Amino acid sequence: MGINGPEFFVLLLIAILVIGPTRLPEYTQKLANLVKEVRRMASGAREQIKDEVGIDIDDVDWKKYDPRQYDPRRIIKEALMDDEPFKAVSSGAPAAVAAVAGAAAVPPTEPENAPTYKERQVIRLGAGESAPFDSEAT
Repeated sequence: MGINGPEFFVLLLIAILVIGPTRLPEYTQKLANLVKEVRRMASGAREQIKDEVGIDIDDVDWKKYDPRQYDPRRIIKEALMDDEPFKAVSSGAPAAVAAVAGAAAVPPTEPENAPTYKERQVIRLGAGESAPFDSEAT
């Protein structure tokens, strides 16, 4: 949905008739100032992005960030067909680091101040016994 040439010309002609020849120079000056201000703001935003991020917008490969290129089926297929086996490395885990480095796996050690957890108690129902029911929860 865009405005083509003839439609733009008709809109311009209607605007000239509505505004009138006496106020037309004033409104064209306002329009010119508005265009200059928008250009100044756009260039300021470009400079601010360059200062904060450290890259120029023109140097960014926008195709790399296009979400339409990410096909989950293709990504999964490439991951499954990968020749290299998957190696999970968690931060600070000595067993994972040793396994990746090719050394013998070191069993993980518990820190001295590690919290202790209670064993979860499982209550088994007898044969023919119904589960508890809370009428207010449904």
